[in-house]
Amino acid sequence: MTAGISTASTTDHVGILGLGVYRPRRSVPNSEIIEAIDSSDEWIQTRSGIKTRGFAGDDETIVSMSLAAARKALEASGVDPAQIGAIVLATSSMLVLGPSAGAVLATELGIENCAAFDVGAGCAGFCYSLATAAGLVRSGAAKYALVVGVERLTDLLDPTDRSCAFIFADGAGAVVIGPSDVEGVGPVSWGSDGSQTTAIKQDKDFGQYFDEVAEAEATGGTSVRPYIRMNGPAVFRWAITFLEKACRDAIDNAGVTPEDIDAFIPHQANSRITEALVRVLKFPDNTVVANDISQSGNTSAASIPMAMEELLRSGEAKPGDTALLMGFGAGLAYAGQVVTLPPIAASA
Repeated sequence: MTAGISTASTTDHVGILGLGVYRPRRSVPNSEIIEAIDSSDEWIQTRSGIKTRGFAGDDETIVSMSLAAARKALEASGVDPAQIGAIVLATSSMLVLGPSAGAVLATELGIENCAAFDVGAGCAGFCYSLATAAGLVRSGAAKYALVVGVERLTDLLDPTDRSCAFIFADGAGAVVIGPSDVEGVGPVSWGSDGSQTTAIKQDKDFGQYFDEVAEAEATGGTSVRPYIRMNGPAVFRWAITFLEKACRDAIDNAGVTPEDIDAFIPHQANSRITEALVRVLKFPDNTVVANDISQSGNTSAASIPMAMEELLRSGEAKPGDTALLMGFGAGLAYAGQVVTLPPIAASA
């Protein structure tokens, strides 16, 4: 008789045990953006809600920003790095295909024999990664997991592009996921719509770019590198059409009601999208709504943990509060879940 396969030790409940972020040293006001895109501070604030954003310096890399955020999250959680069994890192701006940023981060943290991989789900990447990590911990595949959202979107920006140059920015956020006495990460509500790929995308693939470079070298001409491009109105229409149901599903999946939500922390895409969602979801007046976009810009996969940290650091929300997270963007993809807010590091 063939012996049965043994199972890992599972856990009934998981929670976010600690949070940390890294914000670039350089803060860039609208006044530094407007000339190149023939715009104004008023136009940018009206269209997006952004006043300033963080631009990473040469030494503020995907890995170094992830490392700083991860160390703060580990400090806040009290979990030893050696106990981390998986790293799930969300990014859309790692400019090499391998090795993964997650694997390099594990080594930088001194973690050996740790599963580590990157997730490319655009601005929904953090919530995708959070759901994946929670599942790994629940299943017993890892006792503790580290989730990171990190971007250096300025590497992909055409500084003269009126649709993108004022929106996207850089930064990192990380959380530690582990066993909990009560449920702290609700079931995910997620999905994608590949018919909307042109709404946010890289304007040419690298094969096309390499062909252009080869032709330019042969003819003495020039080539133009790939950039990220966005059709803002298309994204807005999609967001206000699909995200109300996604948010309601996340709330229902968690077994709570809108009245139970202490804080709403959406991906910091655009203040107008956030305001539209708040209106249709009809949260109570005392529900706090994250608005980190005004100071940090749109940092894609990093925006939700960065916005979460800003609410906790400012005292607008507190550890133990119930929050709805919702990420959405390139793909087009969305993901969200109800969570219990964690502690942040004293040095955050």
